[in-house]
Amino acid sequence: MTGTDSRDDILARVRAGLAHDPALVDTRRRAALDYLSARAQNSRPRLAGDLTQRFCQRALAMSSTLDRVASLAQVPAAVARYLTANGLPLKGVCWTCHAALDWAAAGLHVEARAAGHDDLVGITGAFCAIAETGTLMLLSGAETAATTSLLPETHIAIVPASRIVAGMEDGFALLRAEHGELPHAVNFVSGPSRTGDIELTLVLGAHGPYRVHLLIVADE
Repeated sequence: MTGTDSRDDILARVRAGLAHDPALVDTRRRAALDYLSARAQNSRPRLAGDLTQRFCQRALAMSSTLDRVASLAQVPAAVARYLTANGLPLKGVCWTCHAALDWAAAGLHVEARAAGHDDLVGITGAFCAIAETGTLMLLSGAETAATTSLLPETHIAIVPASRIVAGMEDGFALLRAEHGELPHAVNFVSGPSRTGDIELTLVLGAHGPYRVHLLIVADE
């Protein structure tokens, strides 16, 4: 057998191994979910007090800023106040699920699309929020582009109080219950991007947004 024949034989085996049967993939996925469901969580500290209050405290400690609104309809005005107070552009991009909010009435120009390199403000929702660490859990998808939270210098996240859970384990349990499987990507946001790699000096915005502003929407 020549070198070329050996290479072709190896590549053929690799291709055969990569070819997947959708039915087999579904069977393995279900088996994995059954395995996870059958396993009890390890013991972990119980969070005392109100989850929303705990989340806000931890988020502030992670250098996020936040505001509270009584309803989703009040979000555009709250965004406008924040951007104006910080001298930021009154325009940005948002997830499709928030396209119907009356941004124009608040004096904002907001487009429902994925963020590009020139967009300075990105507005997202959150699949859920983790009270223990002040972290947002974001799922990527066609209507929830990951770039909207990663590329702009300012990330504004709309967080329903009803979607605040105690710990990371609860977030993944909610994901399995509502989606059954992982999306293309799960992103966790704990305040602005930061690094201390350069002479141990903390620098914000090194790999993502300089600012993370949270709008906590009360349960309706």
